Amino acid sequence: MADTSHRVSRRSLIAAGLAALPVRALAARGKVVTILGDSITAGLGLPGRDALPNQLHLALERRGVPNTVRGAGVSGDTTADGLGRLDFSIRPDSSVVVVALGGNDLLQGIDPKATRANLDKILTRLAAHHVSVVLCGIRAPREIGAGYARDFNAVFPDLARAHHVALYPDLLEGVERNAALNQADGIHPNAHGVRVIASRLAPVVAKVLRARP
Repeated sequence: MADTSHRVSRRSLIAAGLAALPVRALAARGKVVTILGDSITAGLGLPGRDALPNQLHLALERRGVPNTVRGAGVSGDTTADGLGRLDFSIRPDSSVVVVALGGNDLLQGIDPKATRANLDKILTRLAAHHVSVVLCGIRAPREIGAGYARDFNAVFPDLARAHHVALYPDLLEGVERNAALNQADGIHPNAHGVRVIASRLAPVVAKVLRARP
């Protein structure tokens, strides 16, 4: 941009990203699923058709579940960032919210207690709005420290039990550390990797959707 004198708020950037979604994604068909996440949800490095929101939509359709999937992913977001924009990012017509945050907490070495507290607040606020939830975990490798990995990995199943929500234990299961399923950075899934994630996540989301009145 030639003129850098104007401040652009984080909310404005998020709004611009959501506004850029194709009309097809914004027109609700069936129950609405919103994915609250980070760069994996945002589809970093991928066209929209290959990103997780669209691929989850297609995977649910193949299971005979009419749906609209909305992406509410912002690259680089931690659980604290997701909590901060929760009310702005989740529209009132959302039936199910897939909470897919925590990867950046792990990459930044954030205290698992802080990750737990942020996710606890997210789940509490979603419950207050009578929104069903699928909580997606991220598996911390023992190489970063056995104690940290143990504490971090316990956050997701503990919260799922406490809040009585569906758990998808590891968002990157079957994709992580597989060069054929990841982009050159070794962190973000490629189009094939996203399809693997969507196909594995879809049965869990479908079960929660079908339980909604």
